[in-house]
Amino acid sequence: MKEQEFRGIRKSLGKTQKEMAQLLGVSLKAVHSYEQGWRRVPIAVERQMYFLLSRKAAATNRTRPCWKIRKCGTAAKRHCPAWEFRTGDLCWFINGTVCKGQAQKDWREKMNLCRSCEVFRSQLAR
Repeated sequence: MKEQEFRGIRKSLGKTQKEMAQLLGVSLKAVHSYEQGWRRVPIAVERQMYFLLSRKAAATNRTRPCWKIRKCGTAAKRHCPAWEFRTGDLCWFINGTVCKGQAQKDWREKMNLCRSCEVFRSQLAR
């Protein structure tokens, strides 16, 4: 996650830097550092930022599950944790989801794919 995206999500959530630090369980200095690009945003913080933004979007938008949007077949759904746990609005949050025919090996690889996905973009519309 780049510093501009971190700052944009914080502002979309309507939080000050201090409030964001409290919400994320990090120091105010850490939030400053993420927004200035002095420190890389840790994966755990990135996931939490997206999660908070997705929940705000879900409260205002009617969302459809990923398997309906992507028109997944029965075989793909059987092997996908998003289908198994009925979390089609959080498919991007769950590791091991079957996207583009296979599970991604780690969070960064998964997010590279998710950032270009219509499901992810629709769930996080600001």
